[in-house]
Amino acid sequence: MTQLSEAKKGNLTPEMKKVAQEERQDPKFVRETIAKGQIVLPKNARYKLAHVKAIGQGLRTKVNTNIGTSPDLIDLDFELEKLKVACRAGTDTVMDLSTGGDLDEVRRAIRKASSIPLGTVPIYQAAIESIAEKGALAKMDPDKIFEVIERQAL
Repeated sequence: MTQLSEAKKGNLTPEMKKVAQEERQDPKFVRETIAKGQIVLPKNARYKLAHVKAIGQGLRTKVNTNIGTSPDLIDLDFELEKLKVACRAGTDTVMDLSTGGDLDEVRRAIRKASSIPLGTVPIYQAAIESIAEKGALAKMDPDKIFEVIERQAL
């Protein structure tokens, strides 16, 4: 089940109801706007989030925070502290833009610690791994990006 598929069937999920309440919108509006693709409600069935958020038409503007390691500063505790500070400050979503260290480990730790939706940029990891494995970004196997997307979705 995805929020989009349920909305297209005319079903109102608990997440849609929660968003409608928090956004002071009619639940039917939320469901119909998701079905049209004008609202996105990020929800991975594998992870429970304390705070469900939706982004799009008719909803309040959201604040996103970018965090992540770099080749020059690989400190997972520092990234987790940035996540905590961002959440205390009221951020709605967080993006892991990590490019240094064990990227799978960093992402898993951030996801585990996050109570809000987490986004990633799979091409960053695919590029870094391709350079490490093949010596150049230009040598990236086209299937690499799909492999990384699948890993990041787990």
